[in-house]
Amino acid sequence: MKKKKIAIVATGGTIAGSGAAGKTTNYEAGTISVDEVLASIPDIRDRVEIVLDNLFSVDSNEIDDQRWLILAEHINKLADQQDIDGIVVTHGTDTMEETSYFLNLTVNTLKPVVLTGAMRPATATSADGPFNLYQAICLACHGESYNRGVLALFSNTIYSGRDIEKVNNFKIDAFDQRSLGCLGYMQDQEVYFYTQTSKIHTIKSRFNKRIDSIKSVAIAFYYSGADAKILYDLASDHEGIVIAGSGSGNYSQAWLKAIEELSEKGTIFVRSSRISQGIVFDDEIFDPHHLCISSNTLSPQKARVLLMLALTQTHDRDEIREIFLQY
Repeated sequence: MKKKKIAIVATGGTIAGSGAAGKTTNYEAGTISVDEVLASIPDIRDRVEIVLDNLFSVDSNEIDDQRWLILAEHINKLADQQDIDGIVVTHGTDTMEETSYFLNLTVNTLKPVVLTGAMRPATATSADGPFNLYQAICLACHGESYNRGVLALFSNTIYSGRDIEKVNNFKIDAFDQRSLGCLGYMQDQEVYFYTQTSKIHTIKSRFNKRIDSIKSVAIAFYYSGADAKILYDLASDHEGIVIAGSGSGNYSQAWLKAIEELSEKGTIFVRSSRISQGIVFDDEIFDPHHLCISSNTLSPQKARVLLMLALTQTHDRDEIREIFLQY
């Protein structure tokens, strides 16, 4: 059989990090080529044709909206090439969940797009990067990976780009998918899918055309006694604010008053929760005038991504509310 052709887009991160030999801490991310990681995967180039593209070499905390736009456009151009069968993106774990959702909304292809990374630098004993990369390549080659939206592969587990969430900053099994469960698992090169997302993504997304800029959206973290001045300050230079509320997206009466005043001036608010499990619905007590959009199952950071894109097309609150239900 003809070998599959997979493009690997490297952006840096721990998978390309280096430090003291054998150590897992105090390393610098994005300092070596992913080609060096590939070299440690036996016979991978004999089985798969690899096109390696070092797009960025940064810690994932340096990935911002401009780099998102560059990355999405780059992936779309690669996907347009008929001989490319799939795309793997190597990425730092700290912000992988945000990048994966942004790409899930802006990539315009049926072809598999798979993000992966590592919790241990390439120079560590038992680095996890090579095996994650190996499985991500195998996943991108697999026929059942088509038209499932952007995927993420980590520690034998297949995640949806919409729902993946980093839940541990220490263990190599660092990700989960909230209460929705993962999409499937891998054993070595074998792929086992069990579920798929019903939310709109990739080729059906309204955001998959070229975007030159995205809107400025902030996250306001509510805590006991939080001053409502936070909201006024953020609204001065942001078009939208995502509330990371307590419980089911809750906050004080002082915050409610600020939300009502700022909404009248045009700021768009989304209610999400600082709790990692659960769902945020509309609420008659904390949002009696329905000025906030409920984040549904999106975390605050993912709700921010969707609102940033939604605001490029509309400021109509009801239309954005429908977008949050669909995506």
